[in-house]
Amino acid sequence: MTFSRAYPAHRPRRMRRDAFSRRLMQENTVSTNDLILPVFVLEDPNGREPVESMPGVERLGIENLSRLAEQALELGIPVLALFPVTPQEAKSEHAEAAYAPDGLVQRTVRALKERFPELGIMTDVALDPYTTHGQDGIIDANGYVLNDETVEVLVRQAESHAEAGADIVAPSDMMDGRIGAIRDNLEAKGHIYTRIMAYSAKYASHFYGPFRDAVGSAANLGKADKTTYQMDPANGSEAIHEVSADLAEGADMVMVKPGMPYLDVIYRVKQRLEVPTFAYHVSGEYAMLKAAAERGWLDWDTCIMETMTSFKRAGADGVLTYAAMDIARQLRSESA
Repeated sequence: MTFSRAYPAHRPRRMRRDAFSRRLMQENTVSTNDLILPVFVLEDPNGREPVESMPGVERLGIENLSRLAEQALELGIPVLALFPVTPQEAKSEHAEAAYAPDGLVQRTVRALKERFPELGIMTDVALDPYTTHGQDGIIDANGYVLNDETVEVLVRQAESHAEAGADIVAPSDMMDGRIGAIRDNLEAKGHIYTRIMAYSAKYASHFYGPFRDAVGSAANLGKADKTTYQMDPANGSEAIHEVSADLAEGADMVMVKPGMPYLDVIYRVKQRLEVPTFAYHVSGEYAMLKAAAERGWLDWDTCIMETMTSFKRAGADGVLTYAAMDIARQLRSESA
């Protein structure tokens, strides 16, 4: 429906004049309920290492991570997403450490759920932190990532996370058919309430660099890329088909990654499919804003909140962001 609202009968600035009327017509808001905090986990229980390419972000052992989890919970952040920093000696060609019952992620999940049972714990289901070659799957003699062989390992990895107590498993690998295989196995093993957040539209982006530094997979990957399984940044309609397939196979939530360069994809997914849709404000996006703010080129607080609002406006139900703690503190300060 369209109609004419001609000047001067309609003065758009009239509603913008005062703070109260601006609030009355505000279409989208950001709350702590929208936030998922990604964290990098170290083997050393008392470890703490800065991620140089992500100012303000640290790799943490379980003791320091527990303190961060307590703070996040107190601020109202509902979920932590775990990403392991796997020691080089634990990596292998077939990523056996990914599904070890006493692996780093599995131990961390158990510890966090024991200490903070009300905090949602999400785990990354992918093999790149565990492979000597840095790819998200099992490779053949030519370096090509094998789909079905990889899915078999992902199923075992997801099961081990569910057994440890993970609330959400998040396959980020982009293998065909992995959501259905993981869902069928979780059902068969009695994990009927383990939620799946599928990285359904994950693009072969160059915004992931700082993340790969943080988990230690950049050196293993070398000059190789992931274009044979992650999506082409030029494609939008393909994302709808990928998301639809994951939903049909049993995903409870879907994700678009990266976030800001793909706001149009978030919008299309939400408009077309009307399902819980999440964005990942990835490491490169975070690092750019942080670096500019540190140089005084922009204001961090206002720009990060504008960024979150853009995700909400596009249709995202929530956002994975390394800025979650800063955002939560800012929201608390504004409401005080």
